[in-house]
Amino acid sequence: MTSPRAIEPAQGKLGVLMPGLGAVASTFIAGVLHARKTGDAPLGSVSQMAHIRLGRREDNRNPRIKEFVPLAGLDDLVFGGWDPLSPNVLEAATTAGVMKDADLAAISGELEGIVAMDAVFEQKWVSRIDGVRVKSETNKWEQAEALMTDIETFRVENECDRLVMVWCASTEAFQEASDVHRSIDSFEAGLKENDTNISPSQIYAYAALMSGVPFANGAPNLTTDLPCIVELSEREGVPICGKDFKTGQTLIKTLIAPGLKSRMLGIRGWYSTNILGNRDGEVLDAPENFQTKENSKLGVLDTILQPEVYPSLYGNIDHKVRIDYYPPRGDEKEGWDNIDIFGWLGYPMQIKINLLARDSILAAPIVLDLALFMDLASRAGESGVQEWLSFYFKAPQASGPAKPEHDIFIQQTKMKNTLREWMGEIPVTHSEAG
Repeated sequence: MTSPRAIEPAQGKLGVLMPGLGAVASTFIAGVLHARKTGDAPLGSVSQMAHIRLGRREDNRNPRIKEFVPLAGLDDLVFGGWDPLSPNVLEAATTAGVMKDADLAAISGELEGIVAMDAVFEQKWVSRIDGVRVKSETNKWEQAEALMTDIETFRVENECDRLVMVWCASTEAFQEASDVHRSIDSFEAGLKENDTNISPSQIYAYAALMSGVPFANGAPNLTTDLPCIVELSEREGVPICGKDFKTGQTLIKTLIAPGLKSRMLGIRGWYSTNILGNRDGEVLDAPENFQTKENSKLGVLDTILQPEVYPSLYGNIDHKVRIDYYPPRGDEKEGWDNIDIFGWLGYPMQIKINLLARDSILAAPIVLDLALFMDLASRAGESGVQEWLSFYFKAPQASGPAKPEHDIFIQQTKMKNTLREWMGEIPVTHSEAG
């Protein structure tokens, strides 16, 4: 046993603010309200359903995570956010079409009562969306100030003790960091000068951190992984994490690739294609937005497979990713993977995977877990990049100079060992003695 960390108790209300109240956010909110009303288990939520082993195997100590660490309860959550299209969460959920009308009916009043705030929106970053509920401020510094006012108003009106923010909005157009992102000073000057390299997600992250609100980036945008935002997070003592929720096809990749590597089976090619018909699919139909997502998806295999260590097995992989917008499919995306592998004596083999998934159903529990864990991190005195939450992201952000870890099983061990450490328990190494 080690000394547990001093963690403030999860007392009072926790406000969960989401830029983007579309399919993912509305499904998350509806799912939590449904669980409150029915008592049904929030399926897919690690924080709510998973157990965590403590001590040696023979100790038989295996509580649920939510019983082990002081997380906010589902009844403590209050929801809010911004959206450039939908006036409230009921309308957003109905438009998204993820959940059946019958499932929404029992909670329709609560969903309709969650009114979207006008969004900071700029069409150059999401060309396929015409924002109609947007802030009147055109200067980016003034937009940041308006968001900070929104945050404080929400905190006061809903009597929240704490807040977290999770980006659930669309993928922004591809960009690389520029001079305006080098430091807090350069970023703030850029806000005041309306620098064209500052995107809406970066303004939200700035406003959140300046308001003392932890920020998680659920899309592949260049947001938390900027020197200015990391510096601000550390200066203000507020945790950040990102990026891009690990849901369908990439989740499967991070399950399959470590298994192939563990058996030293080679990979010659990995071809992935998706069809998706929701708003996310429409946004990604624009080449500049797809490039942002493509970079997030393509980065997974290298870190897992270590081609620099195993060049004969993984040094010559053709890795292709495609996403096609197909409106009839709606939120029920389909992914095909063709994996060309080779084994003993170099003989070729193939693996083919056909994933029929519901994008927002997979993402919603991630939003819940990130909200609860980021609130925990804040109460534990954490700031800067929360690398222990890499488990939830396609392109996890590293807290130091080393590359981020993509192997989902290593990520899970790191996450659970972090929780053990904070609570004064020894890490589990799965050695013979442990």
